[in-house]
Amino acid sequence: MGNLTSPIKPEDLGIDSHPYVGVIGGSGLYDPGIFKETIEVALSTPYGNPSDNALIGRIGNEWVIFIARHGKGHRYPPHKVPYKANIWTLKMLGVKAILAVSAVGSLRPDYEPGDFVVPDQFIDMTKNRDYTFFEGPCSCHIQIGNEPFTEELRQLLIQEAKKYNKTHDKGCYICIEGPRFSTMAESKIWREVFKADIVGMTLVPEVNLARELGMCYALLAVITDYDILVPHKPVSAQEVIKTFQERIEIVKKVIVDVIPKIPKNIHEKCEKILEVACI
Repeated sequence: MGNLTSPIKPEDLGIDSHPYVGVIGGSGLYDPGIFKETIEVALSTPYGNPSDNALIGRIGNEWVIFIARHGKGHRYPPHKVPYKANIWTLKMLGVKAILAVSAVGSLRPDYEPGDFVVPDQFIDMTKNRDYTFFEGPCSCHIQIGNEPFTEELRQLLIQEAKKYNKTHDKGCYICIEGPRFSTMAESKIWREVFKADIVGMTLVPEVNLARELGMCYALLAVITDYDILVPHKPVSAQEVIKTFQERIEIVKKVIVDVIPKIPKNIHEKCEKILEVACI
């Protein structure tokens, strides 16, 4: 793992304090639209450029960072997103907690398009991604099993999301390589063998990388389709974007409501994991 230098000084960014929270926007969420004013920051990292310039803005009294996971105009498909550069950028800007937003497909009939899910577990079925900052010389193994998502952030998302939309307070997210959608046989395995509830293409390695840098992380997933659960209505990219866009203003309200309620010491728990990670 490369040497992590100190975060960029707030005054060098034109602000008076480090942003505590970072927001990663998924398909269709390329501009947060939640800041009264924004500062655009272009950074390069040891892992290349992030998917887009970071936007800094205020929500209440808090400075917040936003990064569009796929870049403006959806330039990066799921398997080509520069995940390491994105997470490193947030860390260098001082972020301690990440709220991510993603479009997902449903693998069960009671999780309907338009619903929100705040997942509590995930399964990784990706095949060819850059998964870790720990490239040697030491051997490091991050514990992610019991609580892959930060529970305190999850509960805040659930609490606020339920005010505006039907929200499922748990779910297992199976992450596939993409960019193609699942076959009927694969979808059946995801449901019946792995017992997953939702399927998407972007959670991994984003969640892993955040954990490796001691950052807290939770996901607000927007169900956009039934995957291939409804045989006569297979999922399409147009359907995904259309349904996501129908919920995007609600997503923004949830994010705005959650951010001021995030405890400023929540990172202590997330950073503590690193103390027992390396041999």
